[in-house]
Amino acid sequence: MADVDQGSALPSETTSPVLDSIMNDTVANATDSINATVTKFVSTPEGTALAYGSLVFMALLPIFFGALRSVSCSKSKNSSDMPETITSRDAARFPIIASCTLFGLYLFFKVFSQEYINLLLSMYFFVLGILALSHTISPFMNRAFPTTLPNKQYQLLFTQDTGENKEEIVNYEFDTKDLVCLCMSSVVGVWYIVKKHWIANNLFGLAFALNGVELLHLNNVSTGCILLGGLFVYDVFWVFGTNVMVTVAKSFEAPIKLVFPQDLLERGLGASNFAMLGLGDIVIPGIFIALLLRFDVSLKKNTRTYFYTSFLAYIFGLGLTIFVMHTFKHAQPALLYLVPACIGFPVLVALLKGELTEMFSYESSDEILPHTPRLTHFPTVSGSPASLANSMQQSSCSPRRRRHTPSSL
Repeated sequence: MADVDQGSALPSETTSPVLDSIMNDTVANATDSINATVTKFVSTPEGTALAYGSLVFMALLPIFFGALRSVSCSKSKNSSDMPETITSRDAARFPIIASCTLFGLYLFFKVFSQEYINLLLSMYFFVLGILALSHTISPFMNRAFPTTLPNKQYQLLFTQDTGENKEEIVNYEFDTKDLVCLCMSSVVGVWYIVKKHWIANNLFGLAFALNGVELLHLNNVSTGCILLGGLFVYDVFWVFGTNVMVTVAKSFEAPIKLVFPQDLLERGLGASNFAMLGLGDIVIPGIFIALLLRFDVSLKKNTRTYFYTSFLAYIFGLGLTIFVMHTFKHAQPALLYLVPACIGFPVLVALLKGELTEMFSYESSDEILPHTPRLTHFPTVSGSPASLANSMQQSSCSPRRRRHTPSSL
């Protein structure tokens, strides 16, 4: 979070559904002091354009590729890669849970030392970031791993008691490919912990965003409208109505935002005057765009009309946010512009094509295999690094979601 020089906005910082909504809404300029005085670095037009252009480009990557991966994820027969489905009840409660979490963090930062809280958060996101990044690069490792090298299977098993009372605490299965991914991701994790470098922050942020778009599925368009509509109100209230989000965002240090320096041209990789985009402004619209891609696939017309429409609408909404922010020199909640664009444009296209009824009757949860296992309590986990990252995000960072079977629908 930063002062509002040059039209800065509140950063929306999120990494998983609950944290997504905590900082979920803003594009920001963070202006640091050049020296011990109060003199501020003034960004050049070229530097500002490069920073915001890069943020928009980075935001599009997890949405595009996460949506594509969500299609194969919904058809996967591997229980470790099964998505979590958000229902209409979950969507309706989401803004309330997010508001309570946000205000709780606000009180925490008021009562306890910011230093120790951020230390705990850094260690948590260090572990979660490694797992999320490992999951992100695992498909590439599957293709790049030499066939001449043996791909051995491993299992990490912890149990308690013996005999009939024996209970598994951790049952973690992985192979050589997963081990390589974890090692590579650990290097980025150490880099982030030691240096807090903006590139390491972005690698973790992109991984969190892609995992969110891929693994969190809205069960239908109506649920998506409820979720986005609720967060629209949440966003506007906490940005314009109080200083709670400003305080939390200024105090919160975690890789739950994408950043890009506006002084990169002057200072190189050591630049520190960052423009920011919170992951909530990526993941929340992203899961709705991914739903529309799965709807396109269900139509079996070999077109991606609604996906491309919503994707272009997202670009328009994000660009409009930046434009208004710099025009009025005031913080702007991004969902104020993203939600009407991402919902309105696809609905208008469906209305013109006569497919509005089909759109709102589509059930994404019908594609989910019934009776798939889910994490019931932490830390009992089983599966690959992908399933472990998914389980940690589901259990620790998201509101309660249920996976519906056809019989329950």
